[in-house]
Amino acid sequence: MNHILVRTVVVLAWLVLPAGIVYLSVGADAGWAVFVAGLLLLLGYHARNLGRLLEWLKRPDPDTVPGTIGIWDDAFAYLHRRERRHRQKRKRLRRLVLRYGQAGRALPDGVVVLDAQDRIEWCNEKAERRFGIDAQTDVGQPITNLVRQPEFVDYIVAGDYSGPVRLRTSRESGLTLSVQIIPYHGSQKLLLARDVTQAERLEAVRRDFVANVSHELRTPLTVLVGFLETVRELQLDPDRVRSYLGMMADQANRMQRIIDDLLTLSALESAPEPPRDERIDVHQLIERLRSDAEALSAGQHRICLEVQGDFDLLGVESEIAGALSNLVTNAIRYTPAGGEIRLLWRAAADGAAFSVVDTGVGIEPEHIPRVTERFYRVDRGRSRQTGGTGLGLAIVRHALLRHQASLDIESEPGKGSRFTARFPGSRVVARQTSIHISA
Repeated sequence: MNHILVRTVVVLAWLVLPAGIVYLSVGADAGWAVFVAGLLLLLGYHARNLGRLLEWLKRPDPDTVPGTIGIWDDAFAYLHRRERRHRQKRKRLRRLVLRYGQAGRALPDGVVVLDAQDRIEWCNEKAERRFGIDAQTDVGQPITNLVRQPEFVDYIVAGDYSGPVRLRTSRESGLTLSVQIIPYHGSQKLLLARDVTQAERLEAVRRDFVANVSHELRTPLTVLVGFLETVRELQLDPDRVRSYLGMMADQANRMQRIIDDLLTLSALESAPEPPRDERIDVHQLIERLRSDAEALSAGQHRICLEVQGDFDLLGVESEIAGALSNLVTNAIRYTPAGGEIRLLWRAAADGAAFSVVDTGVGIEPEHIPRVTERFYRVDRGRSRQTGGTGLGLAIVRHALLRHQASLDIESEPGKGSRFTARFPGSRVVARQTSIHISA
């Protein structure tokens, strides 16, 4: 301010000085005329620069700030610096808003920004998919006009956002969402929608697993307790006691098998990824499987073995052997006497497959997707008669998954089944020595 005052005084002095000289040398009228002419020029200078300033303010641009001399040059220079700083700030804000938008779009949860009246201000792509919202056309719409599930509307109306609400949608294969509203910045709200479908399924599996384990162990335990009470309370002849003890031993062995399979399944689920440098001699393994199958069948079935391809597998032999042995054992258990069981090994550089084909009772189509679940049985009575624990195919599935392999099941009731373990090329390696195996 002092700088402007000094410059104004200097300008006025430059007007007064020539007017004073003319006044002293020519006369008063001439002096005043010179002074008035100087004032008019000064007013014209200011009026011109004021007009340029007003014109620039209509479309402020730091690259087009007017230039001049004198006191207005300082003013325009200040405006130029100020507008340049503002432009830089706006660029930073735009970049910041862009980054926040990108962060919001990258979040795994659906995000919706609501105003004080619960109207949509912004949402990310996941919220669009989960709620059927259009980020372009639905801005300004009340969220309850678009998400009309009664539990969600009640949640909004109640205004108690201390906890989330669960919503089941028909979108994206029946999602289950955990939706919570978080108030922020005064009256604005942030709506978060988290996909908890998998967590809910895992919880259901856990509940079913606990219930199934309890049921499977309770049955033989009840039999054991009953026989123990009978033997303790009654005077029985030695033959009856031996019979009861034999049945008690069978039930104890059944519980032991269930516990062993549970421990095996737990070990598979918690173990690190199998190594890729340990070779499994598949030809020896499947020969061993055939011998075990013949021993278990005791001559009641025709066992055939077919091998194509001189390739081995990379992985943990005990896990692969256990998985394939389960498939063979199941085939024998569920194939009536006189039936046929074929063990097929087909291998190439791009992958391999081990199939067990039987002529057994078969499986109804509706059961096939679930037979690898823990304790799932197509026929509980028959499974118990054959000594099954209900965990065999679950163990097979987990052992194969750990080796990036898969289990394919084809079956027709009354005609038989085909169980195929398929291994990727990354788990297949050429044999070091070629050995021919025939049926």
